[in-house]
Amino acid sequence: MIWYVLAVVLGLALIGAVTALVVTERRPRPPKPATASAAVVGREALDVVNAGLRRLTGECLRSGRSLPDLYAVVYSEKRLGLLLAGAEETAPAPWTAEADGERWTISPDALHRPGPEGEPALPYALTVTVGLDGADRVLVDLSRAAGPVSVAGPDEEVRGLARAVVTEALAGPVGALAEVTLIGSLAGDGLLGPDAPRTSRLHTAASLEEAFARAASAGAEPESGSSEVTQIFRLIEGSSRIAVRGEAPHLFVVDASQLPRREGALDGLRRGDALLVLGDAPAGWRWRAGTGGSLDTGPLGLEITRHAGRFA
Repeated sequence: MIWYVLAVVLGLALIGAVTALVVTERRPRPPKPATASAAVVGREALDVVNAGLRRLTGECLRSGRSLPDLYAVVYSEKRLGLLLAGAEETAPAPWTAEADGERWTISPDALHRPGPEGEPALPYALTVTVGLDGADRVLVDLSRAAGPVSVAGPDEEVRGLARAVVTEALAGPVGALAEVTLIGSLAGDGLLGPDAPRTSRLHTAASLEEAFARAASAGAEPESGSSEVTQIFRLIEGSSRIAVRGEAPHLFVVDASQLPRREGALDGLRRGDALLVLGDAPAGWRWRAGTGGSLDTGPLGLEITRHAGRFA
């Protein structure tokens, strides 16, 4: 009798232990916090992205295929990924198509292997860092927006992000030939302050209309004998597949209070250029910076836990 009672007790104890184990295993565990390494946050990450995009253009031009319509780049030190607006299930080697062709990936190690190198004047020259998604660095091609890109939120956060974007476009390797015009109150020391990059590619204008007119004039009459690369391929499916010669992508930056609202005011924005608006305004992409440094990218659906203005 004693053995029977003991067996029952031990059986019940075993059932309880197994049940507790099952419940523990099924209970969702909180994800491990992921932080970006110095190699992802630092300048060397941009060198990898630049090498990857140049390799991409080289492979596409060599094989005679159109460039993919990418809108974002994600770099995690172990992998470089391209997010495509239009799925393409076949990627040129050494790229690999994933997620039904909506993402192309490559190992940074593969970039060191021999292969065709594309044009320094990339059609993706306005691809700039917007922030981090955990341990990943996220860049967005601002020129792919169907209209302006507006950033609303606390003034300090918005200006910090804009400052980082402009600085990277002027001083980073990806935007090596991109032009930037600061408009109205953002001109001079209004946005960048005394630490603005010293480059002939940084311009100012009193109004958006003036900025468009100057950019159109400069594109129509390129300087002869320029030592810079003067050919930019824009062979992107769905973008009229044009090749632009002598015109570098242009980023215009203006405060929302100085954005003209009249009809046709944005007609001077060329395909391949981008307009960044600081503050809430009608836009193709409407973003919002949070007080804690996050960034809501709206229709892009990219999760940014720390925007680029918080890197320093």
